[in-house]
Amino acid sequence: MPTVGVFKDSLEKALGGGELTEESFDELCFEFGLELDDVTSEKAIAEKERGTDAAAGLSDRVIFKVDVPANRYDLLCIEGLVRALQIFRGVIPPPQYGLSSPKPEPQMTMTVKKETAQIRPFVVCAILRGVTFDQDRYQSFIDLQDKLHQNICRKRTLVAIGTHDLSTLKPPFTYEALPPKDILFTPLNQTEEMDGNRMMEVLSGHQQLKAYLPIIRNSPVYPVIYDSNRVVLSLPPIINGEHSKIRLDTKDVFIECTATDLTKANIVLNTMVTMFSEHCSKPFLVEPVEVVYEQDYPGNNFVKPGDRIIYPKLEPRETTARIPRMKSSLALNHLSAEQVRDHIIRMGMPCEVDAKDNDLLRVQVPVTRSDIMHECDILEDLAIAYGYNNLDTFVPATVAVSAEQTVNHLSDLLRQELAMAGFTECMNWALVSRKENFQQLRREEKTEDLRRTVTQPHEYFPTAMSVAVSNPKTKEFEIVRTSILPGILKTLANNKELPPPIRLFEVGDVVLQEPTREVGSKNVRRLCAIHASSRSQFGLMHGVCDQIMYSLNFEPEHEHKEGSRRRSFKLVPSNDPAFFPGMQAHIVVDGVNIGICGEIGRAHV
Repeated sequence: MPTVGVFKDSLEKALGGGELTEESFDELCFEFGLELDDVTSEKAIAEKERGTDAAAGLSDRVIFKVDVPANRYDLLCIEGLVRALQIFRGVIPPPQYGLSSPKPEPQMTMTVKKETAQIRPFVVCAILRGVTFDQDRYQSFIDLQDKLHQNICRKRTLVAIGTHDLSTLKPPFTYEALPPKDILFTPLNQTEEMDGNRMMEVLSGHQQLKAYLPIIRNSPVYPVIYDSNRVVLSLPPIINGEHSKIRLDTKDVFIECTATDLTKANIVLNTMVTMFSEHCSKPFLVEPVEVVYEQDYPGNNFVKPGDRIIYPKLEPRETTARIPRMKSSLALNHLSAEQVRDHIIRMGMPCEVDAKDNDLLRVQVPVTRSDIMHECDILEDLAIAYGYNNLDTFVPATVAVSAEQTVNHLSDLLRQELAMAGFTECMNWALVSRKENFQQLRREEKTEDLRRTVTQPHEYFPTAMSVAVSNPKTKEFEIVRTSILPGILKTLANNKELPPPIRLFEVGDVVLQEPTREVGSKNVRRLCAIHASSRSQFGLMHGVCDQIMYSLNFEPEHEHKEGSRRRSFKLVPSNDPAFFPGMQAHIVVDGVNIGICGEIGRAHV
């Protein structure tokens, strides 16, 4: 979940009502469905991460860090958070967002060239007029862009935001894609004018921006936005130009979002303009920009050649919800239709009960609530507004008897048997390296065993094909284990200082490839026990094996008598390279090998 940091004094001023304590704000967040994660300061953060010397001279201003849902982009800045809380408390009504004029000024256009379809085919734009920045608002403006880039923009791969001081530019604008050698500009916070290739070299050492360079590095053309004087606004998704840099005295802000996903581009643009339009000379009014796709632009599912589209699109989206269904889902049948309506309004969504159908709620979903996609989302907001703690709890009328799964019940019984035999349970990672799972045990994966998981589903064979992790973060977590033995040996290796004997066991799942399954693999429950001592004690583990099998209603074949209610098992010589030759045996039931018992050397530990 994203975390939003807001200064306590700024929050007190915005919310009103005097001093705000940690307890009172924590309670307000909880009522609204949020969580106060931490109370800290810039100085405390630096001291914790880098030591006392690094914290010297930093601010002691108290910061409230709030966890917000990942799909609530409107809560990623103090403006949106305060607005939502004020509406929730009934202090202000939900604002009405709109355009300052139905059509943009003639020169306020963004022309999209056909070459952009090769790399980032979409762009959306808007203008905020008469913005008043101070240091906190400016920082919030920058932080919101960063949080959107990391969240919905997927680290700028889907959408990249550019913000500019409109007073330094001359519209109309063009969105083009050119070879990097043909793009000349001074990047943000740089003093050298450079082309696209040089920019890649310079920014390859930048701590933050170097992560975005691979997005377009190998493209024959780079996207670029120009004004009518051929001044570069930005080279998305990497960096803006220094010429149009936003400053504290900036009054008119031009916002452009280039994208590979037009839907997310609209959400990002709407979030930016609705959050900061409250600081405009005319609050909550945004100046539109017309995006013009040239006639030779290759069409797609979203735009066609010659399309002229006005952005931003701030009209609310109407949807409906059945009031009786929502009330019955939450056991709130005592609420009237008007009370349900009032609760939904508290969550920032204007709505009215239908004039002809008292059971129908007509909801105007604002552009800030892109998370509302279904009636169940409105139902969730009703539960939050009513208060989860206020909901009645009762035993449902449906008869449903819960029970432990059979395999888990059997696993617990086996755990008890081994624990009573003096063994200690351990739990290891299900992900291991290929080296640990195969090479260190002198085993090999065999592709010819792939079908054996289908034709002989209950047979134990250590050479089964493993399931690999795509692009693993570390070599230690390459595959899902096909045997529990490597994990127990690793535990033993890290506890060799303990006095012998060391008795360990684990009951858990391994994963084997199974080509007939929908997911191509299956989980198999396995048990593994190990007795580590300074001398050979195969007989002891033989006894443990007999006890486990006896508990499972088996008896040795040589003791089996006709008419016995127990099934028989036997030990058959095996040839597993992980164990000493001649000191190992398969456990066989009805001709099926279900396990192995034997001795291994210290080289494995």
